[in-house]
Amino acid sequence: MQLNINGQIRTANADPSTPLLWVLRDELNLTGTKFGCGIAACGACTVHVGGQPVRSCVMPVSAVTNQQIKTIESLGTADKPHPLQAAWIAEQVPQCGYCQSGMLMAAAALLDKHPNPSDADIDAAMTNLCRCGTYQRVRAAIHRAAGSIKKGGAV
Repeated sequence: MQLNINGQIRTANADPSTPLLWVLRDELNLTGTKFGCGIAACGACTVHVGGQPVRSCVMPVSAVTNQQIKTIESLGTADKPHPLQAAWIAEQVPQCGYCQSGMLMAAAALLDKHPNPSDADIDAAMTNLCRCGTYQRVRAAIHRAAGSIKKGGAV
């Protein structure tokens, strides 16, 4: 089957019922998306499908064949990080870091819809779990990134 991932058409030979997460990680070697719980509760596996944040651990790959899929690998680069990635670093969000790719993808989807989110908007959108408890830093980083995007990208 053909998948549009990060702007490139990729071929996957997986069973149609295989969760998107495993196609991304095991077949296409896009390992930035993490496995956390396997039941769509934690959000470590969050990717964008058609511009919406989706928990890829429960999404059958057959359900996304005609949609644009974006993974953490598309968010930014080491040379040119996305404003969220720069804000994550500036606010010292990561501790263990395991949930961060899913958190960043959820935050990116939020900022796409709400370029200047309130604390309530952030709390409603950020349902990802962080065992390290960095939720206040996540909120601060999202506000910082929103301000940065509004000003043209510098954090």
